[in-house]
Amino acid sequence: MKRTDDETPDLLEEAMDWFLRLRSVPAGSDVAEDFACWLNASKAHSQAWEKANQTWQVMGEVQPEYEHLWRPGFIAPRRRGRRLLWGAGIGAALVAGLFLFLAMPSLVLRLRADHLTQTAELQTITLEDGSTIELGAASAIATSFTAFGRHVTLLAGEAFFDVRSDAARPFTVEAGGVEVSVIGTAFDVSLSETQTTVQLARGVVALSSESKPGKSLELAPGEMATVSHADGMTVRSTIAQEDIASWRSGRLFVSDVSIGEVAEALQRYHAAWISIPDGSLAAQRVTGLYDLKNPDRALGALVEPYGGKVHRISPYLRVLAPF
Repeated sequence: MKRTDDETPDLLEEAMDWFLRLRSVPAGSDVAEDFACWLNASKAHSQAWEKANQTWQVMGEVQPEYEHLWRPGFIAPRRRGRRLLWGAGIGAALVAGLFLFLAMPSLVLRLRADHLTQTAELQTITLEDGSTIELGAASAIATSFTAFGRHVTLLAGEAFFDVRSDAARPFTVEAGGVEVSVIGTAFDVSLSETQTTVQLARGVVALSSESKPGKSLELAPGEMATVSHADGMTVRSTIAQEDIASWRSGRLFVSDVSIGEVAEALQRYHAAWISIPDGSLAAQRVTGLYDLKNPDRALGALVEPYGGKVHRISPYLRVLAPF
């Protein structure tokens, strides 16, 4: 089927393929003529190339060779019988590499986890003692039950626990070096690369961190605590009952967290890889409620107040940038 000029996402993927190809070929290669033919095929082709260059610059990549080819006025000779199969091969390799990069954490988790979910998948688990765990998207847990205790390790993502009371067998949850101890209660635990967050809906829980041994913090219903993995620093605050584990109803509630952390949470609900190369944009603090059922719209709502934009590079990549 002939591709039309208004198929911008396809052209953008081709432009990204060309960028990678031109970075790897030696000077003087005849691939330059093929690229020039592609570039001059239409205005949409040149616009896609310009956007690809902007994206790679934001991500810290250098310009490829043959810059003169996309300067105004350059027209390459038309060549018959040539097919741009090599560029398509690069695209396929890029997609395959990205797939492996995204899939590798799941493969590692699968070896450790007793239960895990995929992107945008939720799962309810009933444990042998009657307690239930609602596992968030792209999340994983490992369980260990003995006659003396019940232990769950949150390996990734987020989970809401509704624990049956059993004084003889304390229930503990470990997430990123933070331990939550309970007897009978309902609470949410969220794990990111930098911190662990606990939101308490019912009962009482005690938090302790391996960064600060011997110290613990008790939470009451309607309270939440965020513990830094780096130094064990804990921030305690209140939260409305309807906002506790709001992901269960398709919403993401955040309070004074960085755009980077919100993007990390949204990643569990988005099939494409999300990148924020600009550190100043990623560090901006936000408070708000975001729609997990439409993660692209959520990404836009996340960065647009700061002048940022969501660049749809392909079905497999989103880049959040300040322009």
